[in-house]
Amino acid sequence: MRIVIAGGHGQIALRLERLLAARGDEVAGIVRKAEQADDLRAAGAEPVVLDLESASVEEVAERLRGADAAVFAAGAGPGSGAARKDTVDKAAAVLFADAAVRAGVRRFLVVSSMGADPRHQGDEIFDVYLRAKGEADAYVSSLDALDWTILRPGALTDDAGTGLVRLEAHTGRGPVPRDDVAAVLAELVDTPATNGLTLELISGSAPVSVAVKSVAGN
Repeated sequence: MRIVIAGGHGQIALRLERLLAARGDEVAGIVRKAEQADDLRAAGAEPVVLDLESASVEEVAERLRGADAAVFAAGAGPGSGAARKDTVDKAAAVLFADAAVRAGVRRFLVVSSMGADPRHQGDEIFDVYLRAKGEADAYVSSLDALDWTILRPGALTDDAGTGLVRLEAHTGRGPVPRDDVAAVLAELVDTPATNGLTLELISGSAPVSVAVKSVAGN
């Protein structure tokens, strides 16, 4: 498969690129800065330098043509203000989805956040973030031209992955290593039967492949 990842230099994205490349997939990662390219190459991915905050739909679609799947893993990051939650976490996700439709890429995964909700209340930066993610998720899920799956991990940690997770429509809150988020994404890319599902993810007791097969109805 050829898989294009938006936010290719993110902590989850780099882990996902390594997993996909190791199993023989062709991976491209979209990054904002040319100096991030070497990290992607080291992970086995082809770097594509493109700023999703200023690119047009057609520019992004051009990078997506020929792909079998697209993964939106970009984020403004914890140090960013409210304005970039809107331009990255919401607007860039919408742009990437529109570009996938234009490029004819049906399989579309979103790395969202537990608690994402367009109706979320509050004025703190994290509240703005959860609203932005929720609005992006709502937009993606409205597109019939995409076979979308939205993944909402719990509190992300840098602990070593265990390969054991809980993946359900509603899990309740809990932590999950970024390693395990990446492993679930790699499995979901290959599981189109999860189309149309919004899934929460925390650490649990089910092996990743079993957890994904379970939500896919297998």
